[in-house]
Amino acid sequence: MRDDRHEAVHEGTRQDADDIRVVIADDERLVRLGLRVVIDSEPDLTVVGEAADGAEVVPLVRELRPDVVLMDVRMPGIDGIRATEQLVNGMAVPPRILVVTTFEHDDHVYDALRAGAAGFLLKRARAEEMVQAVRLVARGDSLLFPAAVRDLALRHGADRRREAGPGDRGPIGRLTEREGQVLRLMATGLNNGEIARQLVVSQETVKTHVGSVLAKLGARDRTQAVIAAYESGFVLPG
Repeated sequence: MRDDRHEAVHEGTRQDADDIRVVIADDERLVRLGLRVVIDSEPDLTVVGEAADGAEVVPLVRELRPDVVLMDVRMPGIDGIRATEQLVNGMAVPPRILVVTTFEHDDHVYDALRAGAAGFLLKRARAEEMVQAVRLVARGDSLLFPAAVRDLALRHGADRRREAGPGDRGPIGRLTEREGQVLRLMATGLNNGEIARQLVVSQETVKTHVGSVLAKLGARDRTQAVIAAYESGFVLPG
């Protein structure tokens, strides 16, 4: 049986500096193989390592320093949620984590997003969707918030609003009116260009507002900010 970790180190030394380095974590060998074929077929993407469970992926990522981790949410030993938490909280510059799952309505997906994953992707997604998702999170963006995840956020958000009590919006209360508008539009899945057109401002202005929103909420990315918006009641159904 080959040692993917040792082979991955050698692979990483051969790639171009602009390549996006990817680690795949999934307990099913055929899934890992399929993802590797899709990723390695792209000139700017390189799989530098594989792991069969969360306990393997954490030290592997610390060793190889990939840009993106494709993380199965359900794995033996340490699952994808715990592994995501350990990477996000235990590394000064953690990789972008993209949850790969079979079921879009899985509550574990929401837990992984709350733990710090940048987005999620279905295992049945088309090859072009997969590579686009990897490029998107690698450059620091979050995936558009899918309707399935919005539904999860709304349901879990209702539970957390009851726990927090009425009127308790936490850091969201520090947002300016314009920042609040930007956050609500982010929650609908709009990117910066679309928000700029909606508000009739420049993309640079929107980028500044987004940065301020993330800073005030203590959010790593847009996904975390949108989750905070739902859980605080700042964004509601309808």
